[in-house]
Amino acid sequence: MKITRIDTTVVELTLPKPAVNSARVAIKTVGCVLVQLRTDGGADGEGFLYTMRGKHMAPLKAMIDSLGELLVGEDVSQPERLWEKLWREIYFFGFTGVAVMAISALDTAVWDAHARSLDQPLGVLWGGNASKVPVYASQGLWTDLEPDALAREAADYKAAGWRAMKMRTGRPNVADDVQAVKAVREAIGDGVALMADCSRALTVPHAIRLGRALEPYNLTWLEEPLPAHDIDGIAQVAAAVPVPIAIGENDYTRYGFRRVIEARAAHVLMMDLARVGGLSEMRKVAALARAHDLPVSNHIFTEHSLAACATFSNLNFVEYIDWFEELFTEPVRMQDGFLQVPTTPGHGFRFDPRTIEKRRVG
Repeated sequence: MKITRIDTTVVELTLPKPAVNSARVAIKTVGCVLVQLRTDGGADGEGFLYTMRGKHMAPLKAMIDSLGELLVGEDVSQPERLWEKLWREIYFFGFTGVAVMAISALDTAVWDAHARSLDQPLGVLWGGNASKVPVYASQGLWTDLEPDALAREAADYKAAGWRAMKMRTGRPNVADDVQAVKAVREAIGDGVALMADCSRALTVPHAIRLGRALEPYNLTWLEEPLPAHDIDGIAQVAAAVPVPIAIGENDYTRYGFRRVIEARAAHVLMMDLARVGGLSEMRKVAALARAHDLPVSNHIFTEHSLAACATFSNLNFVEYIDWFEELFTEPVRMQDGFLQVPTTPGHGFRFDPRTIEKRRVG
């Protein structure tokens, strides 16, 4: 099937509850650029990008619109070739940032359309047969809560069937983070996996002190202890603490992840669908990680990452966050700590036209 046009729409969503990480700034809204790729055979594909606090959507939309023109007339059955075509086009802008993010949204839509044109779920097209994948709750346990409130919220997640969850750390004082983690661990017991996300807030000495202090609480990982550009510093932390380090959500394409692996900066690689380069690159990074015996996880983009993640033999968890549920006609289904993998054609989730009409910006 040939691509006939690519439509982009900007919407703004209000989060179910404000997100407050180590920056201590309450994020209440996200802006989204929705991509709807149209074909002459009716098998349309969808992808999207988001921005925090509903800002900075204009450059994302402009780049998607500009690159999307190059796909008109192309065959959706060749997503890898189309990715390379767009990759060659962005040399002037560089191979990170907005240009790669635009490729990501387009690539995700192309794969969706390709699978739908064959009337196959994306996971089946990629050779996967998993019906469910382990998931962790990432929609709460923010840093604005005191330990008692964190413990209550964590206990509620456990009662609802979650078997893994992530809390936010990165407070100025190590003791405050330790107190918060201790409260959550005591509330959920040893049988529930617990992750802690520092949101790039720490220095090397601070991160090492925190990682060592958190050893008794059996963390599955400590996420993003330092700013993402400081790969050497993160590698120092990874070598010095007993808690596994997870990074990757701010790394671009296989080349960024290759640098992380070569620096021995992570024990878990986290792929953000927008920054990694779309579904095409997500699959390559998962294979690269597997070659180095490293597990992978996604970052946000639960709906559009789910089918792909279910095909990765080195997947440890899928991240669930409820920020974008309003966008889709299909709900994410969790049962006893697992997400059900979609069985409908494509990546399994379709934009809800009612939400688009209600939340449209401009």
